[in-house]
Amino acid sequence: KNMGSTFMMLGRNKKSVTLDLKVEEAREKLRALLPTAQVFIHNVRTSAMNQLGFGYEQVHAINPSMVYVHCVGYGTDGPYGGRQAFDDLVQAASGGADMILDNNGESTMRMFPSYVADKVSGLHALYATLAALFHRERTGEGQFVEVPMLESYTSFLMVEHLYGAAFEPSVSHVGSTPALAPDRACFKTKDGWIATMPSGKEGADNFMKLGGIADFYNSEEFVTAKTGKEKVALYNKAMRHAAAQHTTEEWMALGEQHRIPIMRANTMDGVLDDPHLKAVGFFEVLPHETEGHWRSMKPPIKFSKTPASVRLNPRKPGADTEEVLGRVAKKSKAAE
Repeated sequence: KNMGSTFMMLGRNKKSVTLDLKVEEAREKLRALLPTAQVFIHNVRTSAMNQLGFGYEQVHAINPSMVYVHCVGYGTDGPYGGRQAFDDLVQAASGGADMILDNNGESTMRMFPSYVADKVSGLHALYATLAALFHRERTGEGQFVEVPMLESYTSFLMVEHLYGAAFEPSVSHVGSTPALAPDRACFKTKDGWIATMPSGKEGADNFMKLGGIADFYNSEEFVTAKTGKEKVALYNKAMRHAAAQHTTEEWMALGEQHRIPIMRANTMDGVLDDPHLKAVGFFEVLPHETEGHWRSMKPPIKFSKTPASVRLNPRKPGADTEEVLGRVAKKSKAAE
């Protein structure tokens, strides 16, 4: 296969034009595209783009209504401005690595096993672009938009984790106690795993009764436990014991029947066979012109008037260069 899996996931519904901007002829072709575009987005250093002739002021001179989006690692007003940035570096700087804990609740300073800072920053860039386009629609004005990875990811991550530091002076520590609890984990069933969040004592008591543990909160062991830590340990032990008494499917049915929030915990492989995702057709196997068949994820958002779909397979880099540039050339000729 010539295309990587991540490229396949992100490259759909896009035309692909490649231009070597170190060559003047290619720069001329890009300049010809600018009057036809609404958004110019890149993650190249400002000095390099200015040197190539595509800094904000240069693009604005050609198309004043352009929304010019610059994705940077760190806000250019701060001391990190201009430094290299990658997902791991931003996860580290944001405090995210400090949140990955071992079974004892100690920090491992590890990265979350997904390129989450990259993806969250991409979503920030998306909504920032849409907001600027809305302003453009209202006023006809373009503008410069800077989207810094560190600030974007930190704002996402610290919503709950500012915790006591949400107030000045701080009223408690940084880091959400419930979110960081070492026992915030799935429970093993007879044949798999589930997650559950019973509502209060009554919900937890109902869950335990379904797992064969009657009147847990009035048990001598729980009542005589001396510390909150001991009580939490007993609670989690009882929950684990109860969960192991039924299969995952049985728990799914019991949760529905007794109104206890329960969900199967899939393995990464198991996600492909999840019955809900199968029923809604989330994973679609589609034919590709050069890559055989590939598995696409259906756009998750539903629109009543403008339904989203996969209209174009991921394209090889440069596959549409001639078509797009030819179309622009025709428009220019017609305008003359």
